[in-house]
Parts: sequence; C-alpha cells; structure tokens
Amino acid sequence: MARLFLENSMLESEKLREIAVGTAKAIAYLHEECQQRIIHYDIKPGNILLDSKFTPKVADIGLAKLCNRDNTHITLTGGRGTPGYAAPELWMPLPITHKCDVYSYGMLLFEIVESGEMGDLMAVYGIEEKNRSKVDKMVKVALWCVQHSPEARPLMSVVVKMLEGAVDIPTPLNPFQYFTGVSCSGLLACSTEVATGFKSGSSQNTIEKESTYMQPFHVEV
Repeated sequence: MARLFLENSMLESEKLREIAVGTAKAIAYLHEECQQRIIHYDIKPGNILLDSKFTPKVADIGLAKLCNRDNTHITLTGGRGTPGYAAPELWMPLPITHKCDVYSYGMLLFEIVESGEMGDLMAVYGIEEKNRSKVDKMVKVALWCVQHSPEARPLMSVVVKMLEGAVDIPTPLNPFQYFTGVSCSGLLACSTEVATGFKSGSSQNTIEKESTYMQPFHVEV
C-alpha cells in the first residue's frame, strides 16, 4: 500500500473504500476472532500488502504480541511502532491495549482518503457530491480512531460497521484535547456508545472546526 501512496496511483474512490474496509476487517480478526488477541503494534501502509485484486493483507507481525483476553492491558519494555502511526501511549509510561492498533489504523485511513481519486478530487476539483458522503464518513471514522484516550477509540469491529454504514457515526470528539487542555466531560459516556455501535446523544457544548475533507463539523468537548 505504501507504493500506492508514493506513486499517487489513481484508484477509484470505491476501490479505496474497499481497501479501507478490508484492512479494518483484518485487524478486527486479529483483535476479536483469534483464540488469543493479537496486537500488531505497527499498522502502517508499508505493512498492508495488496494482491492483484487490491485485496489487503496485514503483514509483518514481527512486533506483534499475544494478549490473553482476560488481561486488561499489557506492559512493554520499550517503545514500538512507527512514528507518525504509533499511538501516544506506546511512547509514554501508560498501559497498552489493542486500541493502539486502532489509532494506527486511523492514521492510515487519513492517508487512504488523501490518495488516488479521492485525493485528486479534494486537491483539484473539490469533492463531488456523489463522493462527499464517503469522504465524510471515512474522515469521521479516522477521527474516532485517533482519539488520544484509548478508551474513546472504537473496537475495530465497530469501525467496520461504521465504514459499511451499518451503524451511525457520532460526531467525533476533539482528538487533540489532551494537548489543548480542554476537558471532555462526556468522553467516556460517548466513547461507550461508539464502542457498542449506538448513536451518540446530543452534547451541550461544541466547537466548530473547519475541515478540508468535508463541510464544517462540530467537535464535542
């Protein structure tokens, strides 16, 4: 997949969406369907292989670790992952869970949105109406995945449902609230709704943000 980004290959938006969904399903399998949960730690374009039909395969499990489902978190002796894709907790003395892969997937999803036909539409012509909802959905999912708090990130199985339109996507919380010092009082309640796939309730306070990927949206704080 990294080669696609470097060469700026012109893939149709639907094919890019299929790659995004397929990658999410593969990570969900590692997290939720294996006998023991497998945490990859290094989800990035270079570790997503595409076959002749552009079906994604998650590769390079050299950093992967098995995690008993009874364990709430694991302890690492050193930093893992690739800068730019690695979740914040991987570089800090914090408990590590499978949600670190969700963060990395979110960063990957941003790159998918920027690549191929989607990126060309945004950079040159603006987003056509027929593609606007697809881009809007993918960006919202990516924003949920890169939440600073691991508890606020959805399960990968929920990410799949969001991308496929099986569940509503709540308005994303501000993923950078940790750096801005904004207190998200409704963070845990809202993240619980996201994790279970239910629609988020309305919030009392919002901040309007401008996005190059979609129309202005509101970030709950």
